[in-house]
Amino acid sequence: MRREEHNSSGLPPFILTGLPGLETSQHWLFLLLGALYTISIVGNALILFIIKEEQSLHQPMYYFLSLLSGNDLGVSFSTLPTVLAVFCFHLREISFNSCMSQMFFIHLFSFMESGILLAMSFDRYVAICNPLRYSTVLTDARVVWMGMCVFLRSFCMIFPLPFLLKRLPFCKANVLSHAYCLHPDLIRLPCGDTSINNIFGLSIVISTFGLDSALILLSYVLILRSVLAIASHEERLKTLNTCVSHLCAVLIFYVPKERELYEMALG
Repeated sequence: MRREEHNSSGLPPFILTGLPGLETSQHWLFLLLGALYTISIVGNALILFIIKEEQSLHQPMYYFLSLLSGNDLGVSFSTLPTVLAVFCFHLREISFNSCMSQMFFIHLFSFMESGILLAMSFDRYVAICNPLRYSTVLTDARVVWMGMCVFLRSFCMIFPLPFLLKRLPFCKANVLSHAYCLHPDLIRLPCGDTSINNIFGLSIVISTFGLDSALILLSYVLILRSVLAIASHEERLKTLNTCVSHLCAVLIFYVPKERELYEMALG
């Protein structure tokens, strides 16, 4: 079967790569990555266990934190199988359907993380700007509803991506630049017209990451305005300290992803 034929008659496999130029150090890299994965998995699992067992942490802020930890576990388990295969067993080939599945879950959890960070910024906004209504606005049922909305939005956004890629002919060397499957990598490989994929990618990036980051920024503008209205300098610092961890999480999420989001939007 010729490679030029449409992939509906023969779905092509993809070749994963490690770090170029460091092929002789793959086992050492795996030890480093294995340690990082272990720290991430154990750390997030510990957070979930502590929040579950400690009754005083059964509050909206910690519910959102548990969602974030669970989401991080999802990212780790989505990428771990192929990272393990590439760096430890030197197995670089991945089937088309397996690659599409991995891409779906990686981007699903990535989009969910953006939504969870937005929900956490809303939590901080209500806690600081309207503290007397905090317990009535952020009830347990509303937190569950917000979590479901974050999941459903991300699922609906990402669900068409594998099917939009599957309709395209792949006739180039299907070599990816990572040890896992990402849409920005995959969209460069088809030899057909990818304009629909690029338009769809741009629309979902703007309607999720773009909208979420704008709303997070707006929430902190309102928080800052409320904090500046507090007369006591000590009270201002105490109030702002409750937002530091969330701000760090936002920066850690958005800053490294700037290039990835640009590539996902424009192909």
